[in-house]
Amino acid sequence: MANKIIKYNLTATGTIPTYIADGGYYAKANGGASPQDWDLIGATTDGSSETGLGELANKAAVKSYLDTYTSDWKERNDAGEEVKLDAPKGYELPPLGFDVEDQGYQAPSDDGSHINIVVDSKSERLQLLKSFSKWKIEDFNDLKLLIKTKGKCTTDHISMAGPWLRFRGHLDNISNNLLLGATNAFNDKVNLVKNQITGEYDETPKVARYYKNNKIFSVIIGDENYGEGSSREHAAMEPRYMGVCAVIVKSFARIHETNLKKQGVLALTFVNPLDYNKIEEDDVFNILGLDSFRPGGLLELEVQHSNGSFDSIKLKHTFNSNQINWFKAGSALNLISKDV
Repeated sequence: MANKIIKYNLTATGTIPTYIADGGYYAKANGGASPQDWDLIGATTDGSSETGLGELANKAAVKSYLDTYTSDWKERNDAGEEVKLDAPKGYELPPLGFDVEDQGYQAPSDDGSHINIVVDSKSERLQLLKSFSKWKIEDFNDLKLLIKTKGKCTTDHISMAGPWLRFRGHLDNISNNLLLGATNAFNDKVNLVKNQITGEYDETPKVARYYKNNKIFSVIIGDENYGEGSSREHAAMEPRYMGVCAVIVKSFARIHETNLKKQGVLALTFVNPLDYNKIEEDDVFNILGLDSFRPGGLLELEVQHSNGSFDSIKLKHTFNSNQINWFKAGSALNLISKDV
């Protein structure tokens, strides 16, 4: 015989009857003076024929009982005693303070001019970070298309984590993962873009490095919420290192947009998001209006198509005055280092 759910009372000594395997739940006081007078519910032991105060034969019966006695539910232990846990409490801070012999802080030298940081030139993990070049504040001309991304492009699509994280201290090496996960809008393939100089298709970071080595600047075209996900700085540092002047999208994830600005990359959005559809695979770009680059102003993207036709596309941005100074200096770090 299977276990039954029944109503029952405690024994005369205030304990749960032996025919109850799991009980002490949802007591109804019934006005009684002692726990022995209370109605409880529980599951009988295997094979027991006891019905106590009556069997609750199905879910509806159990629900009806619980709905009836909600206000008087009490959780009880095997002795029929009410169980109530104290609210958790503890110290916000150790009352005797922290016992720390080593504070973990080493004050910098008053004069750091004599300090020479040495990194093994053969290291794959570490590389001294060099300042990015200062931009000439003039229109950008003859920019090549690195990739037009389609759909979701998170910071992990731009700069993958996993085994690549061992190269976080080596910008040149970690840049070999640039946009590995991004989908090319022209062929729906991942990590396969056209080199506009050779006409051949290759892995995205290899095409980016080809442009970098040949001093060819490029742009990235993106879809909605470009750069969503984690706030990893390398997703902005790598494009800048590889010679990307501008990232032009339908919309940005806010943190990635700011990170691009800090690295001296033009983070721009289409005034009309439908202009994204005008970008073709062999397009060459000019970004005009940088001589009057100002907060709230617009820039112009001049697009030269392979058939000789042109499109003029309006671009907006969210740069404030300080961020424009980052761009002019080549990066926020460049600007800060001038003031140190």
